[in-house]
Amino acid sequence: MKKKSILALLLVLAIALSLLAGCNQGGGSSTLIVGASPVPHSEILEFIKEMMAEEGVELQIVEYTDYVQPNLATESGDVDANFFQHVPYMNNFNAEHGTTLVSVFPVHFEPLGLYKARTHSIAELQEGAIIAIPHDPTNSARALALLEATGLITLRDGAGVSATKLDIVDNQLNLDIQELEAAQIPHVLPDVDMAVINGNFALQAGLEMERDAVAAEDKSSLSAQTYANPIVVKSGNENDERILTLIRILNSSEVRDFINNKYEGRVVPVF
Repeated sequence: MKKKSILALLLVLAIALSLLAGCNQGGGSSTLIVGASPVPHSEILEFIKEMMAEEGVELQIVEYTDYVQPNLATESGDVDANFFQHVPYMNNFNAEHGTTLVSVFPVHFEPLGLYKARTHSIAELQEGAIIAIPHDPTNSARALALLEATGLITLRDGAGVSATKLDIVDNQLNLDIQELEAAQIPHVLPDVDMAVINGNFALQAGLEMERDAVAAEDKSSLSAQTYANPIVVKSGNENDERILTLIRILNSSEVRDFINNKYEGRVVPVF
């Protein structure tokens, strides 16, 4: 009888341990994997790694150098979140790829800059000068708005954040506006007169806004309000405790001060 009681107890313990293991698997990992562009997104995440660890979450960062793979990885679950894009790009990506990505916390805005290349000032631009701009629809519209703000072109009334080259109604210098993959634009500076470059790619290339740019998006512009870079997750994961911990830590004076001090206006916190 005693032997049977011991066996029964062991069986109950084995079942209990099995159920506990199942609960732990279903409760989510204490590791949070975030896909990010190297600069400044990965740098910001690196800054908060220790703070995340203090909250019991190991933050792992996977770096991507393109704008497609981190979204696909977030949708598939290979990463838990990503940090590299603005909401209009995310919405366009969802429409084109059938993904279900959502923004959960806007972190910063990266002003586009019009950078010097073969020509060093707007006044020196000649007829037919070549201007490189990003080719993806949202950043292309931003670049065209920046060129309009400098007086180089005029866009159709109401073109706004959906502007394309077809919306140019005045181009007195007949500028040759060439749309290129955003990450490649810093590499073509020797072959163009000026280039509109995303803030993260300008940082990676060692370009400085004050030294190398002749114009930039204003911090109070429509672009600043529209194109902040958020943490992005797959729909349904917004209330994951690890994501909520990430948001709480990002939304802090320590992170705001880090961004302001490190990037000196090239990256602007929006929280």
